[in-house]
Amino acid sequence: MARCTAPVRGHSSASAAAECPACRHSSRYAYSRSSSSYAPSGSTAGYSTSGGSSSVRSSSGSRPKWSNAGSSIVYTPAQVQSLTPIRETVETRAETQPDLRDVFLCHAWDDRQGPAKELHDLLVAAGVKVWFSEKDLGLGVPMMRAIDKGLAKSRIGLVLVTPALLARLPKEGVADKELSALLAGNQLVPIVHNTTYVALRDISPLLASRSGLDTAEDSMAVVARKIAELVTL
Repeated sequence: MARCTAPVRGHSSASAAAECPACRHSSRYAYSRSSSSYAPSGSTAGYSTSGGSSSVRSSSGSRPKWSNAGSSIVYTPAQVQSLTPIRETVETRAETQPDLRDVFLCHAWDDRQGPAKELHDLLVAAGVKVWFSEKDLGLGVPMMRAIDKGLAKSRIGLVLVTPALLARLPKEGVADKELSALLAGNQLVPIVHNTTYVALRDISPLLASRSGLDTAEDSMAVVARKIAELVTL
């Protein structure tokens, strides 16, 4: 039996619901015109919370404080919660180091002409200044060195988690201490593509401890638009 890819939070886009093996043919997912999101029938498609910097501004959809009022992008409450401290890092580093690029994109070498390039191109098209390891680093550079160099030139980092990256991680000897410091500093956003957070947790529990974005819930284009909103000041 097919399993839903978003059993708790619901699907945040039409494409995500359509691509879910459990929900694509099911009538239990109903579209809410007011929230532009998919959620199980009987649940609330538009979320609202109160208090704190992660509060949602509108009852008609989940929208973090950094999202423009006219934006059509809808976030799940879990995404707002996980991305809010990243946004605070963006704001802090923009004040202290205004010349940094918006993000760096770390990825497996095998993805350089596939999903990594697709995400890079979508980010650039959305106006994001990207430090791209495919262009800015040579072949065979260790992952932690790539992250260190990328973060030195960017406000936050994106780690594109794919099957190729999962195969690479055990060979990299990624230091838990270094990775823990980056995650504690709210500097990294994992973007899971063609794999799962469960699979990532089996390889790197630390990296999986930071929830981010998932192309099983949002298309790559929507992921890029969410990152663009996240880093736009």
